[in-house]
Amino acid sequence: MSAESKIPYKIYLEESEMPKEWYNVRADMINKPAPLLNPGTLQPMTAEELGGVFCADLVEQELDNDNRLIEIPEEIREFYKMYRPSPLVRAYCLEKKLQTPAKIYYKFEGNNTSGSHKLNSAIAQAYYAKKQGLKGVTTETGAGQWGTALSMACSYLDLDCIVYMVKCSYEQKPFRREVMRTYGASVTPSPSDTTEVGRKILAEHPDTTGSLGCAISEAVEMAVTHEGYRYVLGSVLNQVLLHQSVVGLESKIAMEKYGVKPDIIIGCAGGGSNLGGLISPFMGEKIRGEENYQIIAVEPASCPSFTRGRFAYDFCDTGMVCPLAKMYTLGCGFIPSPNHAGGLRYHGMSPILSQLYADGYMEARSVGQTEVFQAAEQFARVEGILPAPESSHAIKVAIDEALKCKETGEAKTILFGLTGTGYFDMVAYEQFHNGTMTDVIPTDADLQPGFDGLPNVPEK
Repeated sequence: MSAESKIPYKIYLEESEMPKEWYNVRADMINKPAPLLNPGTLQPMTAEELGGVFCADLVEQELDNDNRLIEIPEEIREFYKMYRPSPLVRAYCLEKKLQTPAKIYYKFEGNNTSGSHKLNSAIAQAYYAKKQGLKGVTTETGAGQWGTALSMACSYLDLDCIVYMVKCSYEQKPFRREVMRTYGASVTPSPSDTTEVGRKILAEHPDTTGSLGCAISEAVEMAVTHEGYRYVLGSVLNQVLLHQSVVGLESKIAMEKYGVKPDIIIGCAGGGSNLGGLISPFMGEKIRGEENYQIIAVEPASCPSFTRGRFAYDFCDTGMVCPLAKMYTLGCGFIPSPNHAGGLRYHGMSPILSQLYADGYMEARSVGQTEVFQAAEQFARVEGILPAPESSHAIKVAIDEALKCKETGEAKTILFGLTGTGYFDMVAYEQFHNGTMTDVIPTDADLQPGFDGLPNVPEK
């Protein structure tokens, strides 16, 4: 029996093999991500300033550029055991269907009720809020995976959970909304009339379908105006990529058990939580000169932060109440087309990933949503999992790379992240099957107002 035939369809780690520490890629980065800036003074945000918005322990993690490994508290590790380790799957059926010599693996993060990887950071952030003695947390959610995960974590720890959900997703995904409410969360469509910033956005854009930037503004305002609450975010921030590193760490351990090493690593990119979590330990090896992986970020053509954005300081939110972050951005006022079916709707990208992209450690591709759903359906029919629209962007490019191997005869090993399931995204699948789904790609003229509105931050 060949070594190849010994690799099972699903590779699970033993509990004893699960990571006990998160990996902080910033410790290995040559050029560290630029600091968050106070929008009033344009000076780096201090821990004290950030502490008014975020939990104290999370502020410490957010600012840590030096410690490579950060211990995962035992209570969080015990919670992880309810659904982790997640399986690393060899996509034998997809390989056969494509008739490719490529070897395709995917890390499946959908084995929990939230349906995605988001629970990895939700439980961590809720844990630190509980540890600090807070009453609850506020947040935003796009497609609903983050809000669902946070509602679960808060329910487990008896914390209030206030969620502002992007309006078009609130209307398109009622079942995701109801799962959040089942776990006790308060869910409000954003922009709303419950906050000052929401009322301002509605006054200026009464027909807006909302954006993550809008929802972030409302959630932050709610947190800072209510005693005993802090704001938590499901992507973009350094702390989130830190928590999500369990995805990449487990993937790496599982592959090494069978002597497998990926040539290409692919992740969908919206704000960066999934991509950053999957690639972090591999990226560390690449930065240190130990390996030379090809790392590909895949984003929607309707919200192309990497491929068409500017690397500049920008507000993290539409209401301009958050700190400035240096990132690839389309401008905080950019609102993607409401026809965009997935959750990759954020105007900017993680400062960590933005710096790595600027430094040439990875590449980025944008894809249209119709071709994304074609790939999703193809994957579902042979692998038996209905994928989330977000991770279907990674599936699309993984199939593209596998077909290139078919043309060249190269047996490359491909790893991609399957962030979760698409069972609450059936409206989008219905649009695809009915032929009513369209690809709305912004023109340069559409993007220019966002760039014109970027804050003027002097280069140092």
